[in-house]
Amino acid sequence: MDYRKKIGLVATDLDGTLLRRDHTISKEDWEMLEFLGEHDIIRVVATGRNFRKVKEVIPDHAPFDYVAFSSGAGIYDCRTNELLYKQNIPQDTVNTIVAQLMDKRLNFYLFRGIPENSYCWYYRGETICAEFERYYANHHEYASLLPDSGKLDDDACQFLVIFETTAEYLQLKHELEEHFDDIKVLRATSPLETGYVWMEIFHKEVSKGNAIKYICDLHKVPHQSTFSIGNDYNDTELLDFTSISYLVENGPEDMKPKYLKAPSNEESGFSYSIKNHLF
Repeated sequence: MDYRKKIGLVATDLDGTLLRRDHTISKEDWEMLEFLGEHDIIRVVATGRNFRKVKEVIPDHAPFDYVAFSSGAGIYDCRTNELLYKQNIPQDTVNTIVAQLMDKRLNFYLFRGIPENSYCWYYRGETICAEFERYYANHHEYASLLPDSGKLDDDACQFLVIFETTAEYLQLKHELEEHFDDIKVLRATSPLETGYVWMEIFHKEVSKGNAIKYICDLHKVPHQSTFSIGNDYNDTELLDFTSISYLVENGPEDMKPKYLKAPSNEESGFSYSIKNHLF
């Protein structure tokens, strides 16, 4: 049977979706990935992790064809070991946003342009932020203090700004979108499960959905045979792009009415949802 008539491309988020709490992939989900490959169905990781952090949890022999990392700012071809695509924020915009965030004395990280975006600068604001310090403790070997001038001489991949409340996030999102027409502001739930709200700022063309469209165009995959599964707000553009879109049970309650329902990441929701459409 030609299963590609039903699904030609499968895209999955990692944390909270394909990965379990211990950062492993279940036997059922791994076997499903292998099955998809045997039937020439394209398999894509679409994650907010940068490429270095993807490799921390996904081994080289994992059955994937592409990795759309940093929320789609970069696309890596696992078959040829090549970087296919990158989209950074222009230097002028980077420096203007840095000045605005420093003026507000906010805590933030700024990641270097792809392919160096494993490394970042950091700026400590006037309010001590436990989440900011936890992130620093986990990534300090890749982090450098932002220059006092706030001026950088190159493009950057993304900003990460950390808030205690959604209201603070929404206020800055509104201000940034009023002043800049070449960026995109995304919300993410803290992967540390602390309740903090993460703001990610990218070039306006960056999204998991656009990354999947790029791969679909490359392989002439029709939209009606695209499938995705996610678990959080930063998966919205991915889920909105694909024709068949699932949210795992552990996703936000306010997202659940929009998408098909899958079991949680602890219950192999990935393979369960694909079986619904292939068999």
